[in-house]
Amino acid sequence: MSNIVLYWHPMSSATPVACALAELGVTHERVKVDITTGEQRRPDFLALNPNGKVPTLTVDGAPMFEALAIEIWLGEQYGVKSGLWPATGTPAHLQAVSWSTWSYVTYGAPLVRLQAAKDLGTPDDAHGTAARKNLDELLALLDARLSRQPWMLGEAYSLVDLIVGSVIGYSAYIGAPVQKHPHVMAWLGKVQARPSMQIDA
Repeated sequence: MSNIVLYWHPMSSATPVACALAELGVTHERVKVDITTGEQRRPDFLALNPNGKVPTLTVDGAPMFEALAIEIWLGEQYGVKSGLWPATGTPAHLQAVSWSTWSYVTYGAPLVRLQAAKDLGTPDDAHGTAARKNLDELLALLDARLSRQPWMLGEAYSLVDLIVGSVIGYSAYIGAPVQKHPHVMAWLGKVQARPSMQIDA
């Protein structure tokens, strides 16, 4: 079994990775990196992640970074056997990679713009308003999908629900109009109620 170490900080972009490890039941060590005091900029940490950010994961000492890359790797490495990630070469696998990437890239782009407007104290200016409109349109697409099936890939919960749900949940926290979409809200409540999602302390 591989020796896996997660470098993380609570309430950060490392949270979904910690939740994924818990959902998959992967034995690992967790090392807290205090991003409030600049530990992520120490030379020993930068040697693992040149971006100086969490999450960072090492597998038998070899590092990887970027939350989405880590989550997909965990799914493919540990989730297929447990039924939480579809096998490579299946139609479901194509959907898993597509929707996971959608959440971080397509949905993530206007989410970053909304976060920037919020950080500047101007969430209702033209930039913030445009970002919320874009997010609303994307949430409508997700709502339509979830009106036809209970989970992202169909009838069963998968790691894709955790990945997409983590991004959508954060977006609701900073003001995305998630509450306007009933199927998304019902699904998100189920995702957030899972025991694996309660570990960020």
